[in-house]
Amino acid sequence: MIEIRELTKTYGGFTALNALSMTIDAGTVFGFVGPNGAGKSTTMMILATLLGPTSGTAKVGGYDVTEKPKDVRRLIGYMPDFFGVYDNFKTTEYLDFYGASYGIPRTERQKMIPQLLELVNLTDKADFYVDSLSRGMKQRLCLARCLVHDPQLLILDEPASGMDPRARIEMREILKELKSMGKTIIISSHILPELAEMVDEIGVIERGQLIAKGKVADIQRQMRASRVLTIRILEREAEAANELRDAMHVSYVQHDEKGIHLHFGGDDAEQSGLLLGLIEKGYKVITFSEAQTDLEDVFLEITKGAGAP
Repeated sequence: MIEIRELTKTYGGFTALNALSMTIDAGTVFGFVGPNGAGKSTTMMILATLLGPTSGTAKVGGYDVTEKPKDVRRLIGYMPDFFGVYDNFKTTEYLDFYGASYGIPRTERQKMIPQLLELVNLTDKADFYVDSLSRGMKQRLCLARCLVHDPQLLILDEPASGMDPRARIEMREILKELKSMGKTIIISSHILPELAEMVDEIGVIERGQLIAKGKVADIQRQMRASRVLTIRILEREAEAANELRDAMHVSYVQHDEKGIHLHFGGDDAEQSGLLLGLIEKGYKVITFSEAQTDLEDVFLEITKGAGAP
């Protein structure tokens, strides 16, 4: 669905994108992760044909965004970070206006608008003026606007920005529904734990360069240089803790009332060997568990030092 090759964007002496290359398959929900100024919005604007690259290429559905912008626009729905709505329209009028702009016949618009309002949970606001809606409602209305022409690709730049927790949950459920409909979605977000629940893949961008890309679980495994293990032993726990300090691949050991906590740098087979060694030495192991690494931990590990000059 998306093919980016050596995409570069400069503003004077500042490089916003530096030879960015990546592909995104159709039907994928792709999470774009990076600090402010990393190049996420620049990439999304180029894909949305709103910004021209300095060099390199970007294709959507096989169409070059520079050479075939009209064909690209028929395939995409773009929701910017700072969205615009017309306050003096009712919600139905707002969607009808955009439907007409896409050349959708009136009879089709009359059927489509109630369906879109139902999708974004705004059916009860059909006759409300836009300026009476909360920020979260306006964002959901903007998402509905992106869907009026049934695009194959949704480009959503921080769609949950500024929302309260309830509104973020509602937006997350809507995106899950869109995913089930087979839409390809690119979504950027700083709310990383919630993003991890929705996406198939993530791409981490820093200083205009893609520094990691893949399934969340795969990247977690790749970046997990040291696993955090917690071990509970029925008897002689303090003795076991002292012995583990000298074990291979163990870099840190702490013993408290909740058990033995250690950092282990070995692979899965070596971790199994650590457990087997304790059992063979007669220790009665009650629990042997590994702390789960969330997406925020992965992001911090990947970008550690990446922003240094």
